[in-house]
Amino acid sequence: MTSVEPVDTANWRRAVGATGLLAAFNDALVIDSADVLVAQRLSALAKETDERVMLAVALVVRGLRAGSVCLDLRSVEAQIDDAELPWPDTDGWLEAVWASPLLDPPHVLRREGHLLYLDRYWREEQQVADDLRTMVSRRGVQSATDIERLFPAGYEEQRGAAEIALSQRVTVLTGGPGTGKTTTVARLLALYAGQASSGARLRIALAAPTGKAAARLQEAVQLEIDKLELVDQRRLSGLQATTLHRLLGGRPDSSSRFRHHRGNRLPHDVIVVDETSMVSLTMMARLLEAVRPQSRLLLVGDPDQLASVDAGAVLADLVDGLGAGEDSPVVALQTSHRFGESIGALASAIRDGDADAALEVLRAGGDHIEWIDDEDPTAPLRKVLLPQALALRQAAILGDARSALATLDEQRLLCAHRRGPHGVQHWNRQVERWLTESTGEPIWSDWYAGRPVLVTANDYGLGLYNGDTGVTVNGPDGLRAAIASAGEPRAFATSRLPDLETMYAMTIHKSQGSQATEVTVLMPPVDSRLLTRELFYTAVTRAKSKVRVVGSADEVRSAIEKRAVRATGLALRLRDSPGIPPTP
Repeated sequence: MTSVEPVDTANWRRAVGATGLLAAFNDALVIDSADVLVAQRLSALAKETDERVMLAVALVVRGLRAGSVCLDLRSVEAQIDDAELPWPDTDGWLEAVWASPLLDPPHVLRREGHLLYLDRYWREEQQVADDLRTMVSRRGVQSATDIERLFPAGYEEQRGAAEIALSQRVTVLTGGPGTGKTTTVARLLALYAGQASSGARLRIALAAPTGKAAARLQEAVQLEIDKLELVDQRRLSGLQATTLHRLLGGRPDSSSRFRHHRGNRLPHDVIVVDETSMVSLTMMARLLEAVRPQSRLLLVGDPDQLASVDAGAVLADLVDGLGAGEDSPVVALQTSHRFGESIGALASAIRDGDADAALEVLRAGGDHIEWIDDEDPTAPLRKVLLPQALALRQAAILGDARSALATLDEQRLLCAHRRGPHGVQHWNRQVERWLTESTGEPIWSDWYAGRPVLVTANDYGLGLYNGDTGVTVNGPDGLRAAIASAGEPRAFATSRLPDLETMYAMTIHKSQGSQATEVTVLMPPVDSRLLTRELFYTAVTRAKSKVRVVGSADEVRSAIEKRAVRATGLALRLRDSPGIPPTP
């Protein structure tokens, strides 16, 4: 007898109609069915029959799903690292692709050097480069008015950044957590307001990629403004932050076009965009085309954090492409004021790619660093997570929303995955099982006192944003969801909040931009595609006072040595652009 391995024809990743190279790469799960179907359809429209060209198209589409804007055919074999696949000869492959009718008008594909693009992303990247070059060529009005008062002793690094930003129409302000980016932004806005014509009120827009990030930006900027003298507060009163989508004006007929564009520019004099690392190429293209020529644009973020969910690595490209030269619009804040020495050392080692140094910090431990290297971390994680869950439950039963939310921010378990033994869903269920065992009270419903929740969709009517956190607490008329806000907690009937998840654990992607007193990072297996330096760095830098890393030395080393590389040509376009003439 011989055994026969069944083929799951219902598997969504399998393209039943694939043949030749497409079938081979699909069988190896290098490309998915969607990549195959797009390649087949586009090739059929252009009457392209060369399977090498079809494979190139499928790999471009695959790259877009992973965040890459383009594909370098010369290096893709090394990146995928599967020598058993039937890779085409590189020279012949390039020749076939460059001669393909897919590159002829109306341009399904585009070529830029050795890089292959879908037409839309080639156009967007070129537009972003052109718009940025134009903005950089327009100098600002240098002014030192009030700069010594707003940036006194102790603010030297932020003052230097402000002096550069005053002379620029576009400024890229970078720095890790706690380096004073928000302080610089708020006080720089006061300087801009001081430069405004007598009696004129500066029109300022504060924006971020997500609703939660926008709310955090508004809260942080307002806290800084409140520290300023009365005249500065008056100039900057009433600032409201919003998402980039709302700022540009969403349209019901398009997900990538907006009401504000070159023919209908944004009215603002100053536009601040926070968490720029999360901004995709498409969104940056839409923003730049909507900014008035005389406006100032301040792009703020940490280029070492995770990039946008959609295609592009815009902030990293801007730092790389615009960061050289005496008149660079890129300003980097270096000194962190948030972390203890050991957390800062761990974050720096991860950022610099020094796995040995990171492991040394973890082994040394201390008050701010803990390393759990157990094959089964269930028991040590129970000691960490169950006491917080019980404290949440106790505060919620008593109806103490403020105490419950404070407890929620004391500890955060961060996972790379949503599913599987290292995923958010598994650990959420695990904590609920521990609660049942400890209290003797089974959890019969999705809603129960002490349930920590994460908002997963924007609701502008309720003023709730994707990423908001809260706790279900007892109220006079039953259970209420207490959602954290800048002031008092906001209470909502549970029936009004359908887009929620339980949050004993959350993904590292969802945590971006947030903080907790202690952060526990659950490392995924070495072979996880999500295990990267950027992911690890983002997780570690969410902590205020303690980081707990759960994983093996191999997992830590693998994370630090693996970069989340995205293929783009933006930095190259900006570096290789002709010299920018000074404005008379």
